Amino acid sequence: MKKSVRNKSKAIFLTGALCLAVLGGVSAYLTDYDKADNQFTVGKVEIELEEPGWKQEEHTKIEPGKEIEKDPQIQNTGVNDAFVYMEVTVPMADVMAADEEGNRLNKKMQELFTFTAKENWSLIDKKKKETAAVYVYAYDKILKPEQTTEPLFDMVKFLNIIEGQLDTQQISIPVRAYAIQSSYTGGDKDSIPEQAKEAYKKYVNQNKEQEGQVTT
Repeated sequence: MKKSVRNKSKAIFLTGALCLAVLGGVSAYLTDYDKADNQFTVGKVEIELEEPGWKQEEHTKIEPGKEIEKDPQIQNTGVNDAFVYMEVTVPMADVMAADEEGNRLNKKMQELFTFTAKENWSLIDKKKKETAAVYVYAYDKILKPEQTTEPLFDMVKFLNIIEGQLDTQQISIPVRAYAIQSSYTGGDKDSIPEQAKEAYKKYVNQNKEQEGQVTT
């Protein structure tokens, strides 16, 4: 009879120990761990100035009044949307020209070439230098990667100057293209042309005395 009591007491003790072990196993807090390591690729604004219709070999000599095919346009070769601009420097000279009927006009300082800008380009700046007139046009659309603008113009026309004034002189029409990211540069302006004009000011300020500075 005494032996039976001892075994029963032992069984109760073991059961109690088992309960304590189970309770101890769930007493720690439930935890886990993860992380987010985000990577960002820095954007890039890059453009190319193209003139697919220009053929240098056909324009080594020009005559007064001649129309010359010239079609400058800009391609976005970067990865960011951009506002783009075209700067055209038209040479000037103190010369005498003739009107369409051949009548001689007074000698004066005047531009040697004329052109007509296309509808999608807006004139945003014009300045006169001693021997040139500098025009800056903004494209009226945001240029997305791989897109190309409409040409600024299709041709330029040489002034109908009286012979003997610029004989054998070399004359050039420098064209430069500029671009700036469209994000965060256009301010709170409503239209794209107004935003482009606002962004151009930022481009000018950022590129002072740099390789990409505008003609001053």
